[in-house]
Amino acid sequence: MERKRFARLSQRLGALLLAGVTLWTVYATAGSVDAAGAWMAVKRELPLALLQWQLGDMGQRDGLSAPSVLMLSQAPILLSARGEISDLRRQAAEEPEDERPAPVTQPVREEPQPAPVTTGADNGVTAKTLIPTDPSGYTVCGKVYIRNTTQYTLSNEELLKPFAAELTGEAPQILILHSHGSEGYTPVVDDGIVWSGDHRTTDSRYNVVRMGDAMAEVFAQAGISVLHDRTLYDYPEYAGAYDRSLAGIDRYLKEYPSIRFVLDVHRDAIEASDGSQVKVVSEIEGQGTAAQLSLIMGSDGGGLSHPDWMENLRLAVAVQEQALTDYPTLMRPLLLRNSRYNQHATTGSLLVEVGTAGNAPEEAELAARLFAAELAKTLEERSKPVRVCKARIIHAELSRFPVHQAHKGALAPRCVFGKGKRRVVPRGEKQSEQQLAHGIVIPSLEVHRRAFD
Repeated sequence: MERKRFARLSQRLGALLLAGVTLWTVYATAGSVDAAGAWMAVKRELPLALLQWQLGDMGQRDGLSAPSVLMLSQAPILLSARGEISDLRRQAAEEPEDERPAPVTQPVREEPQPAPVTTGADNGVTAKTLIPTDPSGYTVCGKVYIRNTTQYTLSNEELLKPFAAELTGEAPQILILHSHGSEGYTPVVDDGIVWSGDHRTTDSRYNVVRMGDAMAEVFAQAGISVLHDRTLYDYPEYAGAYDRSLAGIDRYLKEYPSIRFVLDVHRDAIEASDGSQVKVVSEIEGQGTAAQLSLIMGSDGGGLSHPDWMENLRLAVAVQEQALTDYPTLMRPLLLRNSRYNQHATTGSLLVEVGTAGNAPEEAELAARLFAAELAKTLEERSKPVRVCKARIIHAELSRFPVHQAHKGALAPRCVFGKGKRRVVPRGEKQSEQQLAHGIVIPSLEVHRRAFD
């Protein structure tokens, strides 16, 4: 009798433990978009959960991490102030790091110049051209002004050294993606756009995905193979977008070790004192009005590992110098921050902000094309021995995220460059049941790359 009772008790305890593990796994992997992301989340959270259990801290709800609790437990005075420390941490966490304005310890001037008479799309938004007029608060390297919000001291000697990343004879060479892919622009005419948030939309005609498409086209025309991931890593959930895009970067680097450069394409947002949007513009002779661009560069100042951040910064300085030589008002000052923005993945990583929420999509697209041409010129100058041959068409693979009924036809596949035969899907071709279940329509697509000898 006792043995049966013990067996029943063991079964109940085992079932309870299994349920607990299942619930914890669901909690730890929430927000993961695929099995690889879920596995990374479990590997990240499991050691912390075990440490909390060992500390007897599993029931606490004050938001302090296990390492923080371990540190506090070493001193009774600190442990007694746990509540106050938790309150301070919660206040700091109310504003996400990657959205907070950068702390500036020196006066920084980015003076608006008289708005030029524009020949571009007039969407009714106030236009300004922002360029520095005073070197105070900047590190100035040639034509490049750098707003350095880190504790590091920058020298021109270091900044002007050749950057490490260079083109090779493999393909693809460049990965374009969007951690905040739903960041949108202000069109001249709002023809029924479905907005998913404040100046955010999943419609790729009006968000930064369109800018990635334009860049990819320019790179292909320049003979540089490119992979464009059109996934919206910030939709439907904004929080954790950088973690999800990092998982994507890691996956692509593993699948395509030839990738040397990673461009994370965003847009900025500037508001006037009355809360209205402001757009930043640069008049390009003979081409029209382009949006201004910004390069946001990361470092290890925030404590995350990023040993090669200076290599990325050297690349950014080189391409900005090249762009300002050809278009003196196209680029706003370069910003160096403590966050790393996933740029530790390669020595050729850049975060590019194309215009602001107030710019028209046409202005942003012109800027994206100009920037891609300047980057291609910079890379080709660095990698002159590389020779390219005639472009050829290869296959495409779908992005996997739901598409709103109002703009299904605007969604195009993401471009995946690998080996094998080309695949061009004509518009109207019958879709699979799985594709239809995701609400995805494949438009006519031709994907180009340059194949290397």
